[in-house]
Amino acid sequence: MKTFIIGGTGLLGSASAAELINRGHKVRSVALAPLPQNAVFPEEMELILGNFMTMTDTELTELMTACDSLVFAAGVDERVEFLAPVMEKYIKFNVNPVERLLRIAKQTGVKRAVIMGSYFAYFAKQWPELKLAQKHPYIKSRIMQEEVAMSFNGNGLDVMVLELPYIFGTQPGRKPVWTFLVEIIQGMKGFTLYTKGGTTMVTVHQVAQAVAGALEKGIGGKCYPVGWYNMTWKEMLTIFQNNMGLNGRKVITIPSFLFRLKGKQLMREFTSKGIESGLNLVDFTEIQTAKTFIDKTIIMNELGVCDDDIEAAIGESVKLCLYALEENMNLLEMKVE
Repeated sequence: MKTFIIGGTGLLGSASAAELINRGHKVRSVALAPLPQNAVFPEEMELILGNFMTMTDTELTELMTACDSLVFAAGVDERVEFLAPVMEKYIKFNVNPVERLLRIAKQTGVKRAVIMGSYFAYFAKQWPELKLAQKHPYIKSRIMQEEVAMSFNGNGLDVMVLELPYIFGTQPGRKPVWTFLVEIIQGMKGFTLYTKGGTTMVTVHQVAQAVAGALEKGIGGKCYPVGWYNMTWKEMLTIFQNNMGLNGRKVITIPSFLFRLKGKQLMREFTSKGIESGLNLVDFTEIQTAKTFIDKTIIMNELGVCDDDIEAAIGESVKLCLYALEENMNLLEMKVE
């Protein structure tokens, strides 16, 4: 199988490329320059540096011709700040590209496609009473992305979405997404204050296994909730702190109303700058304080995802965060063009 990856030099895209190549498949990828410094990519990956967003349909058709499958490992998440209205940006980077790429994929005879989405879409469907898509533009965009993706499923093209949670793992030269949390912990003295609740998580290697498994044997028209390790915030923060040299430091659970007050403050600051967050930081309290856990059975049985060492992956992420902060390194962050 030959796979065309959008974003093959990113953390998830490069790991997926390596996994596919290790399984005997071929990979072609389009990715934005510059490349992360010291990052290692599979030599067998055919890499084209460029912005797929500005390529013509003809150019993308030529690149996708003779490929059997497509992986969309691009787009933006809720961490990227945009000037209002933010929904326009999410449609531009998360929704419209999926429509365009799948349309071209179908025309060129691609048989399998995997879209990397968000586990927020999964919980929006699981907990309709919370009306998450109505309250949070980012979550709405991920639901829209899934709907667009599923509209292309069938008639020779099997489309699957991976609803990805928090992911741990590192790539040399790229700033870990967890730097903000390390800074928060560092800014507190004596103990750590955090909310109740918890989350599911996976390692970057498990994401790569899920991508390869979906392309090889996934069920077309299915959105796969991806999760393996379910931890409370207190459990996760304890691992963070142990890797920061803060062994034994207490994690104290704060009342939910304090998180809401902080959310109000941040939203006022955003408004003053003309920025609109992809998440309503007040209503987000409902998700932050919940246990957003996912049963690993589905991805284990249907996609062949295997166990991994989450504590080691968290440790690697934290140590790179510390190194980046201490050395004031200029690492690549999520790119938007």
